[in-house]
Amino acid sequence: MTKNITRSKYIDLKPQERLPEWIKKPIGKASELEKVQHIVKSYQLHTICEEGRCPNRGECYSSGTATFLIGGSICTRSCAFCQVEKGKSPEKVDYLEPIRIANAVKELGLRYIVITSVARDDLSDHGASLFTKTIEAIRKQTPLVDIEVLTPDFWGGISIESEAIKAQRERLSKVLSAKPVCFNHNLETVERLQGEVRRGATYKHSLNLLQAARELAPDIPTKSGLMLGLGEEQDEIIATIKDLKAVDCKKLTLGQYLRPSLAHIPVKKYWEPEKFKYFAKIARDIGFTDVRSGPLVRSSYHAEAK
Repeated sequence: MTKNITRSKYIDLKPQERLPEWIKKPIGKASELEKVQHIVKSYQLHTICEEGRCPNRGECYSSGTATFLIGGSICTRSCAFCQVEKGKSPEKVDYLEPIRIANAVKELGLRYIVITSVARDDLSDHGASLFTKTIEAIRKQTPLVDIEVLTPDFWGGISIESEAIKAQRERLSKVLSAKPVCFNHNLETVERLQGEVRRGATYKHSLNLLQAARELAPDIPTKSGLMLGLGEEQDEIIATIKDLKAVDCKKLTLGQYLRPSLAHIPVKKYWEPEKFKYFAKIARDIGFTDVRSGPLVRSSYHAEAK
């Protein structure tokens, strides 16, 4: 199958920028990395840990946590920050993938997993059923494992906004019916930068999704995350944190954006660790129940912590 891969406009010839001294990527335990990588490969699976080269994957693997990427490895969106492969011709749905993930979870002895997916705007339910089938397969083999979901916005495919909102809620409801322990959807950046950073997604649609999740399943906490360093100002970060609290978001992650390659949007600023602590305090003060904030924090960082 020919892949129609979108090429970024951000390719440049600038030399690799030296990272600040506080950006020190942990290596992790080589044995844990090798073990998980071997099993994931043997089951022909994808993890966002590996696809995105997450700097914390060794630490997460050691704590019994991993983030599986379902729906294939090609995303129908072309977000400017993301390292996952993009294209208009994603793979056909692999209906045996949930069983292979369930087998891997059991073999790895994982206690907490996060399930995320590429955007599948080509599917009628935008991939919502992929989440439910995966959760069901895992629980048949490992009923006590905690499962968090990190989903796309489930928006699109319908031109009439009222009908699009209804379809988004129906897709969301399908995922929530599987009873994940946490529902995560990342806002990624401040409102002003959404168009440049998150192509195909909007601030409004993401906030609506998080609000709908609280309305449809008030017993399931919601979570969202921001990448800092894309050109946002301090007051915009604080405003975004408040907007998330206004839709009753319970958990928050804040991390530094690190440019995966010269084909991705450049880093505009490296925020200092003290600023991450400052934003975390603001979030806790206004009522977030769990805040993870630091240069190397990512969506699933210490997700297993209660």
